Amino acid sequence: MLQSILLQIQSVAPVETAAKPEIEDLSILEILMKGGPIMIPIVFLSIAAVAIFIERFLYIKNASKVDPYMLESVKEKIKEGKLEEAKSICNMAPGSTARVFSKALNRLGSPIRDIESIMENMSTIEVNRMEKNLGLLAAIAAIAPMFGFLGTVVGMIKSFYNISIANDISIGIIAGGIYEKMVTSASGLLIGVLAYIMYTYLNHKIDRVVATLEDNSIDFLDTLYKPAR
Repeated sequence: MLQSILLQIQSVAPVETAAKPEIEDLSILEILMKGGPIMIPIVFLSIAAVAIFIERFLYIKNASKVDPYMLESVKEKIKEGKLEEAKSICNMAPGSTARVFSKALNRLGSPIRDIESIMENMSTIEVNRMEKNLGLLAAIAAIAPMFGFLGTVVGMIKSFYNISIANDISIGIIAGGIYEKMVTSASGLLIGVLAYIMYTYLNHKIDRVVATLEDNSIDFLDTLYKPAR
């Protein structure tokens, strides 16, 4: 009788479920490291992109400085005929506008077309200086996704290689190559997008500097030749 009761209790007792494996929380660094060797050039490109952006941003910011007081002072000195003082003000002031004005003041006495030409040439030089290394930033925006695609190909090759060795198609064998290609693809695309955003932003700032420089140059020429009218 007792044995029968025990058997009935065991039959209705809940069956213990197998313990689920704990899911490991990975940091961003650990996830990136799982991307494999292809992540090395991608990380290098990301560092290069940030370094170029910071250096160009600071340079363009300095080149775009225009002191309204400097502009008005130069105009007043030109009207008063104190050209040496006007040159001194331009030489001490920062920014592309001051350098262009200084070059034009050094050519006073030449025909107006010569002065306009030297200002245009100097403006072109200033723009070229601001655009230095922007081509590298554009190249990074194009190359980084290619490395991500290369990582995808390498990951797929590893997956098929592991399948051929194990002679078994299981999720564990396939997953290794899949997450590697996903990490490299995502990283390459992310760096490419960020590099392109930085490239576009810097070009936009340069366009604004050029527009301001052109306006100030026209105003400068008008001031320079008003006394001759």
